Amino acid sequence: MSNIRLFFSKSLSINLSSKLDKSQSHYLSKVMRIGAGKNFSLFNQNGEWEAKIKEINKGIVEFFVTKKLRSTNNEKEIYLAFAPIKLNYLNLMIQKATELGVTKFVPILTERTIVRQLNEKRLNKIIIEASEQSNRLKVPKIDKITKLDNFLKSNQNTHVIFGDLNTDNSEVNLKSFDPLCILIGPEGDFTVKERENILKLKNVIPLKINENILRSETAAISMISIISFNLLS
Repeated sequence: MSNIRLFFSKSLSINLSSKLDKSQSHYLSKVMRIGAGKNFSLFNQNGEWEAKIKEINKGIVEFFVTKKLRSTNNEKEIYLAFAPIKLNYLNLMIQKATELGVTKFVPILTERTIVRQLNEKRLNKIIIEASEQSNRLKVPKIDKITKLDNFLKSNQNTHVIFGDLNTDNSEVNLKSFDPLCILIGPEGDFTVKERENILKLKNVIPLKINENILRSETAAISMISIISFNLLS
């Protein structure tokens, strides 16, 4: 299997001939410096295939698919609900959450949310690159920003793991929960009223992961790591 992996959103099949877009073509031919006859991998939610470069014509890579390398796997559905944070920290959080197995991002607006808009194009680029690097097949999705109240109304029956510094609970068994949603607060945390509303959810589990006050991105990465380990053990 080639160690060069590229996400290809269109349908793939053996003997398919197609072209990469301008950005991916540049990456293969100019950055990785591979040419006609060389192999690389293409993947999407349906699996991963080996492809061979047929030719590079006017900077665009033309390829054909030679064989299927693996089929899609049954990933546990793990959502991350978060209040948007400052750009560099947000980029880091999205990248690492993707590497750790999050399948969907749910940005929420709370009373203390500072950043109230997202560059979805930029975040999707980070997600795709992290998926390529981490050997994933399914590329996580990003929901539209929604208010916390709307999130709570639409997740009445979802198992929500709530990062809560005020709880004494530090243990959770998650193996039967699918999907499950990790809920991380904004910088400055949720208000008292917001916390009360979160705890009214039918299937909410408050979880303390540290005695210290963590930054939002640190809390998210820590929570996902703990939950991923719990699911594997």
